[in-house]
Amino acid sequence: MKTLVVYYSLEGNTEYVANIIKEKTGADTLRLVPKKAYADKGFAKFFWGGKSAVMAEKPALEDITVDLSAYDQIVLGFPVWAGTFAPPLRTFVEDNAAALKGKHLSTYACQGGSGAEKAFVKLSKTLGIESFEHTAIFNDPKARPEEGKDAQIEEFCKALVD
Repeated sequence: MKTLVVYYSLEGNTEYVANIIKEKTGADTLRLVPKKAYADKGFAKFFWGGKSAVMAEKPALEDITVDLSAYDQIVLGFPVWAGTFAPPLRTFVEDNAAALKGKHLSTYACQGGSGAEKAFVKLSKTLGIESFEHTAIFNDPKARPEEGKDAQIEEFCKALVD
């Protein structure tokens, strides 16, 4: 099964996981890059990112050149912002809703606190699906490395290829 990992990463945690998935499964990756970058430090990071997430904004993304029809499985990765998925992922899934229909869909979230479960529900509703084939939650895997975190990512990778 040909797999594509589509992800947005602000601080590198989500990208860290995407790269491990790529290494362990042979998946391709597509990084979503907003045309206007989000603040990555201090109060502005939480205020503007949180506002954008809560308001379900759809930021413009840098041009994406990918043929989704070439993939059987799509894995969506995102940081949790204000209990939901990051806005760049909203832009991608809403702009590509028709192309994502009928795909094997899995997702993972990176968070520093909580909210991933709620974010999965919101993302599944946005996609118009009941649930994802596989889900995983990683607590700041790059920013706060701890024993067992990479093993948790590898377990997710195994689930994706089984």
